[in-house]
Amino acid sequence: MDIILVPGFWLNASAWDAVTPPIVAAGHTVHPVTLPGMASVDDDRSGLTLEDHVEAVATAVDALDEDAAVVLVGHSGGGAVIHAVADRRPGRIARNVYVDSLPMGHGSVINDELPVVGDEVPLPDWSVFDEPDLVGLDDDLRERFRAMAIPTPARVASDPVVLRDERRYEVPTTVIASEAFEGFDSPSSMYRHFIGAGSPYTAELAAMHDYEIVDLPTGHWPMFARPVDLGEAIAAAVSH
Repeated sequence: MDIILVPGFWLNASAWDAVTPPIVAAGHTVHPVTLPGMASVDDDRSGLTLEDHVEAVATAVDALDEDAAVVLVGHSGGGAVIHAVADRRPGRIARNVYVDSLPMGHGSVINDELPVVGDEVPLPDWSVFDEPDLVGLDDDLRERFRAMAIPTPARVASDPVVLRDERRYEVPTTVIASEAFEGFDSPSSMYRHFIGAGSPYTAELAAMHDYEIVDLPTGHWPMFARPVDLGEAIAAAVSH
């Protein structure tokens, strides 16, 4: 299969470097993407929108052979992007894989509470994040992450998600759940609790016709904390 890997905030295609070997070893072709404005700290991010990121991934899908089985993988904010692409191209997507992320509903925003500086959202101080986010990120990994971090265009964080085609619910879905809030035995048990409670947080996932939730316990950035395990989990998800 052709697997398009979409990074979350502050990251570009290089975030997947240590994740892809197990996927390639399983016989798949990987296409890590760098979203608009995310190639370099020197990129012009003014005016870039969430729709620009969605269109960039949709264009990557369109560039593949029409008969190709295409899987989209989205980490964190990249999950909203791949869900919107499935909405734009429902007939092209064989599966969506959300890495510590969820499909977001129409009108949602990814995160408009992050500190904005001008037209962008720089990687904030670690104190901004909840403790479960940072599990698995030791001092060396935090230093590596901050050194490679690129500010995210501000409108990507705050623009409402736009969805139009309910055929998106027919796209098979895997959630690789990596972090759990206090009081839950596992990440998947947390998601299932929210689904059972009818939480808006999981409403779009609950509406999917075919979904699974897979545990990969660590923090919010498994591509740094458990990259090989993440690659194997993605390969397993697309083997269905």
